[in-house]
Amino acid sequence: MEPKISLTRGDITKLQFDAIVNAANKSLLGGGGVDGAIHRAAGPGLMEVCRLLGGCETGQAKTTKGFNLPSKFIIHTVGPVWHGGKQNEQLQLADCYRNSLDQAVLHDCQNIALPNISTGVYGFPKTLAAETAVMEVKKYLETCQEPLQVTFVCFDEENFNLYSRLLNH
Repeated sequence: MEPKISLTRGDITKLQFDAIVNAANKSLLGGGGVDGAIHRAAGPGLMEVCRLLGGCETGQAKTTKGFNLPSKFIIHTVGPVWHGGKQNEQLQLADCYRNSLDQAVLHDCQNIALPNISTGVYGFPKTLAAETAVMEVKKYLETCQEPLQVTFVCFDEENFNLYSRLLNH
């Protein structure tokens, strides 16, 4: 099967994939946006396991099971807070996607759903974030030996339209 990138609009917590990515904060203990939604939907077991993980650094990724979600795994990655692009934010965001895809391959996932990391309260410019995400995923899939299917899941219309243009959908 050829590596493939697709796009959908919706709630990542309701979709069934081998893995979904959580745009987490460094504590991994829940927060706002997609992070809070995933924690609420997954149930209290997720919080219990995340307490044992010792947090996560920006750009890195850690994996838990999906608990009450339809997906088997949750890959937690910590996106960068936008500081005007002067603190390697774009490289850190690329790390989020690459390390999340590495986790998916490590856990034998055939498909993975990716949210729009850092574009909410972390303030990363949506266009630059989308360009970085698409570029990094395409680059990763060019060398990936596994049959990994990647779906960008956009909750809002603005991000969906950005990704749609970048992916020529």
